[in-house]
Amino acid sequence: MSFWRKIAGLAARNLDEAECDVCPPGLPGEDPAFSTAVTALGAKLAKADGEAQTGEWLAFSEVFHADEGSEGNVRRLYQLARQTTRGFEGYARRLQKRYHACPQLLEDVVDGLFHIAGADGVVTGDELAYLQRVSELFGQSPLVFRRLKATHLGAEAGDPYAVLGARHDASDADLRAAWRAMLSEAHPDRARARGLPAEFVEVAEAKAAAINAAFDAAMRERRALSLQGAA
Repeated sequence: MSFWRKIAGLAARNLDEAECDVCPPGLPGEDPAFSTAVTALGAKLAKADGEAQTGEWLAFSEVFHADEGSEGNVRRLYQLARQTTRGFEGYARRLQKRYHACPQLLEDVVDGLFHIAGADGVVTGDELAYLQRVSELFGQSPLVFRRLKATHLGAEAGDPYAVLGARHDASDADLRAAWRAMLSEAHPDRARARGLPAEFVEVAEAKAAAINAAFDAAMRERRALSLQGAA
């Protein structure tokens, strides 16, 4: 019996089944608590912008697959959960409690939710706030959420990580290595050594300045986030 069939009974009784605080053995797809919470989070996301669209159900089906014999039961649960966004935080907390030892799995869930949010071609402010809150409840750092957001929506203008070509949640050491590598490649002395005209040297100087400014901005932001976390 697939896990999608198992959740049919949960829909009729109680949607809140994730109570264990130990990451259960086996595949998440075999865990009815996981499938119930994910279905509810996807459905309630569809309602976050005020109206649940058919395209969002189709996007959910693309990300979280159900076998043919279980699709009706999954859709029933989805329709029930999407009536309101109320209760989504409870599902996110229970999923984090159950799978806190599996951070990549929780990241995959947020990744899938981003896909659903963009099903109609735009991610609204309300949907983005929903996604950010789920990410917070999953215990993900702001930099992890920023990376996921950039993956789906593109980097924001002036994003220092885009300038440095680094992941938003790269370690400090990796970020510094990326900065040094880019700075070495763009350093004006390289242009001078190649005998390039003054115009090219000026371009290299501007690029090096932008790389340094991006690194400084990223490190300032990290220090600010660290202080917020310690407060």
